[in-house]
Amino acid sequence: MKKTLDCEPLPDGLGLLLKVDGTRSLAELTAAVNTVCDQVADRRETTVVVLELSSTPVEFREWPGDVGIQAVNRWERAVHRLEKQAAVTIAVARGTCGGPVLDLLLAADFRIGAPGLQLLLPVNDGHFWPGMSMYRLVQHLGLARARQIVLWGVDLPLARASELAIIDQVSEDLEDALHTAAVLVGRISDRETAVRRQLLVEAVSTEYEEALGVHLAACDRELRRLRSTRGAEAQNLAGQVAS
Repeated sequence: MKKTLDCEPLPDGLGLLLKVDGTRSLAELTAAVNTVCDQVADRRETTVVVLELSSTPVEFREWPGDVGIQAVNRWERAVHRLEKQAAVTIAVARGTCGGPVLDLLLAADFRIGAPGLQLLLPVNDGHFWPGMSMYRLVQHLGLARARQIVLWGVDLPLARASELAIIDQVSEDLEDALHTAAVLVGRISDRETAVRRQLLVEAVSTEYEEALGVHLAACDRELRRLRSTRGAEAQNLAGQVAS
């Protein structure tokens, strides 16, 4: 039976759900991620994106398969597009997950794992796939820990993934954990969150003096936004008093 890459609304209108099947082709996965990004851009209300990462057979450990470099480039750009969205991204993983899972987990803002989760690292002929997951590992974990994972290429059981903060929360009830996370982070799923996410990423490699200007610009933007919000609240209050 042909498996699908489903993109559908979340219950209660909280956002969008993408069911990711790691056995699908790189081109199909790329199209699915771009579709989610397109839908986020079309939505005016606050949106959360949930990536449901399904279990992957061990034989699909090798990643990304026999593809051309242009296909790899399109995939990397789609994942980067996802991690720059104003929408907060929540990844939910269960079982034995491989293929594109590491890329998507590291690009997500919040990651929930089920008990028994095992991450199959993308290893081809004994060598870790040299995609942008390596870059993200260094950004997330630092060089020393990333080097251990990349050079040894060992799989990551749930306990180790949690220790490294690749998984943020472990839950036996994934639906409940997902709903709670979607409600909580949905409140901050907007352009302001995207700005803060980018500042965090840039802090890893940017010198203080260079970063200062960018942070001051963000602070100025926030001050103006808060003044605007307070002004709108004051006008609403005055209107209520007058009526």
